[in-house]
Amino acid sequence: MSGLVRVNQSRDGAWQRVQLNAPPGNLLSLDLVRALGRVLHDLESTRGIKWLTLEGAGREFSFGARIQEHVPAQMATVLPETHRVIKQVLSFPAPTAALVHGRCLGGGFELALACDDMLAADDATFGLPEIRLAAFPPVAAALLPLRVGASRASRAIVTGQMRPASYWHEAGLLSLVAPNATLAEAAGAWFDAHLSPHSAVALAHAAAAARLTLRAQAEPALDRAERDYLGGLLKTDDAAEGVQAWIDKRPPNWKNS
Repeated sequence: MSGLVRVNQSRDGAWQRVQLNAPPGNLLSLDLVRALGRVLHDLESTRGIKWLTLEGAGREFSFGARIQEHVPAQMATVLPETHRVIKQVLSFPAPTAALVHGRCLGGGFELALACDDMLAADDATFGLPEIRLAAFPPVAAALLPLRVGASRASRAIVTGQMRPASYWHEAGLLSLVAPNATLAEAAGAWFDAHLSPHSAVALAHAAAAARLTLRAQAEPALDRAERDYLGGLLKTDDAAEGVQAWIDKRPPNWKNS
């Protein structure tokens, strides 16, 4: 499959590798998000899948959202459609994982957080820089506290700090860290050891059961964060100024209103 999202099969189709194909930064434009949603929909009914992974083409996983689309006039479309795809990942009928190399930022980090597991290259870096644009990451607000605890999640969201893979591995977010050149090989070995021996149908039921508590808490929180973003944040002067300043390549002039 070609285009903004590619799918490669491994292990006779038991491992489906979904690649964000918009290098160099694999920006999560509305077109890419919609393409990812279509791919996930098609794969949901494919029998025999034991693992679905999300990966980025080129040197980066994803720089996150396409900022030009995050102006207030477009966000009423962009944000709900993005969150719909996040919920597709959360409900996918097989175990899922993000294989992260390079930078994993903003919406890219959020997409990875929707997966059951995260495996990363040792040179990977993670961050939620939305605060620099007078914004916040709704998906991370819903999922990251459940993954690593409220303290680490709050620090990441309100400061926008970049953190290396080693930090998130120690926090329990990453299952595996490997050298960049061998990440795919390490992921294959992980699949062969932990998922390949099991029934695909049993894995689907086990994954759904394992997500019950997470989804019960995260999905209502995501809906509330979306409402606050669209109905609250986007009505402020600074939300528009943050995006416009980035587009104009100048420091923002905050009004704090």
